Amino acid sequence: MSTRTFRITVRGAFDGLTEGQRAELLAAAPEHDMLRAEFTAEGHLTYDLAARPFFTFRFLDSGEAEEDILDATARAELAAESWLTERGYGFKQLRSQAQDLSLAPLGKRQRREAARAGSEA
Repeated sequence: MSTRTFRITVRGAFDGLTEGQRAELLAAAPEHDMLRAEFTAEGHLTYDLAARPFFTFRFLDSGEAEEDILDATARAELAAESWLTERGYGFKQLRSQAQDLSLAPLGKRQRREAARAGSEA
């Protein structure tokens, strides 16, 4: 059985931040810029608190079966909640979306490479 790769996005909104927490997040904002967004096993946080109170965590996980995406999503949600709670950041409207990359349509380059590999076999 092959390993499946899952991308999980957990979104929410900061809620009830103190001035100190807000200043702390604004100071760390360059590390969490949308242009640096990536999917990682630890989860990568992005936000633009100066513009809006929303945040996004991006997680990368894997499993053996299609059903494993449910456990991966639960782990991602728990990791996001833990990160926020450990730092005392209030949040609301937490929701997640997961994608099994083995089921994602191939891009133009991937289709071309697959056709080339098939013709060489």
